[in-house]
Amino acid sequence: MEIVAGSITSKGTPAAAERRAGPLIVTEDVELLDDLLRLCAAAGAEPEVHHSLPEDRGSWDRAPLILVGDDAAARCRGAARRRGVLLVGREQDDPDVWRLAVEIGADSVLRLPDAERWLVDRIADVAEGVEERALTVGVMGGRGGAGASTLACALAVTAARAGRRTMLIDGDPLGGGIDVLLGGEQAEGRRWPDFASSKGRVAGGALEESLPELHQLRVLSWDRGDSVVVPPEAMRSVLAAARRRGGVVVVDLPRRVDEAVAEALAQLDLGLLVVPGELRAVAAANRVASVVGMVLPDLRVVARGPYDSGLDDGWVAASLGLPLAGELPWETGPPAGRAEGVPPGRDGGPLARFCTAFWDRAGIGGTAS
Repeated sequence: MEIVAGSITSKGTPAAAERRAGPLIVTEDVELLDDLLRLCAAAGAEPEVHHSLPEDRGSWDRAPLILVGDDAAARCRGAARRRGVLLVGREQDDPDVWRLAVEIGADSVLRLPDAERWLVDRIADVAEGVEERALTVGVMGGRGGAGASTLACALAVTAARAGRRTMLIDGDPLGGGIDVLLGGEQAEGRRWPDFASSKGRVAGGALEESLPELHQLRVLSWDRGDSVVVPPEAMRSVLAAARRRGGVVVVDLPRRVDEAVAEALAQLDLGLLVVPGELRAVAAANRVASVVGMVLPDLRVVARGPYDSGLDDGWVAASLGLPLAGELPWETGPPAGRAEGVPPGRDGGPLARFCTAFWDRAGIGGTAS
C-alpha cells in the first residue's frame, strides 16, 4: 500500500488536513497553468490562482510560495520584494528571463519539464510546513559483525532521548530487522514490504504516523517474512519523506551498494563506517569505502577495539584515508540492561556516552527526557 499525499494516516485523519496553505500561482498561460496544477496535485497542495498580481496584496504576502509564469512577470513588477518567489516557464531559450527575474525579485528561474521533480519537492515542503530537513546519518560496517546496527540503534535512541524528532530506517533486508534490537518486532505498524511498491512522492506526515513507535522514535524495519527487494524509487521516496519531517534520520545500511542503497547514500549528510581494529577488517573496509565514497562525499570512520598489535583508532582512519569520527568503546558481553529489554544507547553506558558526544559535536545535543 502506498502512503501518498492526501491519503489516510494511521489515526484515520486525512494527511492533507495537516498541511498548510498551498502556493500562489500567477499566470495566464493555459498550458503552463495545467502543468503547475498537476505538480501541485502531485505534492498534495491546493494552490490559489490569479492571472496577474492579486488585488488583495495580502495574498502575495501570506503565500508560502509564489509561482510566477514568465508570461505574467511584467504584471508583477510592483509587488513587494520577498523570499519564495519562483519564475517558471516552458521556453528554454528566452533571453529576457533573467531580467524579468531580477525585476520581480525571484529566488530562482525554473524551466519545465526539466525542473518538475525539484518543483514538486519544493511545493511539498511548503505544503507540509517543512522548515529544515532532518540531519541524516548512515551507518554501515567495514566488515560483517562490526556492530553497525547496534550503533545505528544507539544513535537513534540517544537523539530521541534528547528530545529530537527521530526516525530509524533499516536499509538492510538481510539484517534480520532492526526492530528486534529495540525489542519491537511485535509492535504494530508498517514495515518495508508495505512501501516496496511506492512510486512518486510519499507524504512525510503519513509515513511517520504509520510506523511503529519504539523508545520515543519511529522505526521502519522489515517483517519476518521473505526478504523484499526495495526498488530504488521506493527508497528515494521513503527516505525523502522521512527527511522532510525534520529532526534526525538514522539509516542502517548494508556493506554492499546496489541501486537502492545508492539512492539512500545520495540523501545522507554523512556516513559512519564502523571498522574493528583488525588488519583484515581494515582491508575489507577499504573496499566498502571505495565504493561508498563514489556516492557519499562525507564518509567518516568509527574505529572499534580491541586492536591488533600496533594498531589504534588513528591508524585505522589513516589507512582508509578517511577522517576519524571517534572510537567506539569496547564492551565485554552484552551491554548492561540488554537482557531486560533496554535498547542500545539507553543504559547510560560507554555506548550511550559515545552517541551523546557525537550528537553534541553535530550540534543537536539536548536534555535527555
